[in-house]
Amino acid sequence: MQWGSLISTALGAVIGVLATLTADLSRAKRTRQDNEHNTRRQLYADYLAALARTRNNLRLAARSAHTPPEERARKAIEAFKEGNAYELRYHVALIAPAPVVEASTAAFRSLRDLRDLVEEGALHTDPSYLDLRDRWEESFAELRTAMRGSLDGAQTPTA
Repeated sequence: MQWGSLISTALGAVIGVLATLTADLSRAKRTRQDNEHNTRRQLYADYLAALARTRNNLRLAARSAHTPPEERARKAIEAFKEGNAYELRYHVALIAPAPVVEASTAAFRSLRDLRDLVEEGALHTDPSYLDLRDRWEESFAELRTAMRGSLDGAQTPTA
């Protein structure tokens, strides 16, 4: 028996197995990263939609000038219940990188402040409403920017 050919065969087998394992690990990592990216993208879209839906319902409540203040307050409260933003905000906090979580919190709080103002009886023409609306729009734009940055790979999720 030739030791040289036996060693060559064994070495070739080891190299083949290592190459296959490396390729499989690389493919698994890429698949996991793709899945995480798609999960974040879907969550971000759902969360933005929930915030926009909530904002739209608040806008409708604030435009109800002929509606009694108590009814406008009830509509403002319902806007948050029906919008689903609370639940999705916690999902974002679990899987998003810190800059997205911070922007999410800022946008949510400015929307909540707007809700509180409508609940207190403000109408869409009140200066305080207009100021908070502008702050909401700015924080919502910052959230979208942070989410885009996260999805573009500029940021990685935190542990």
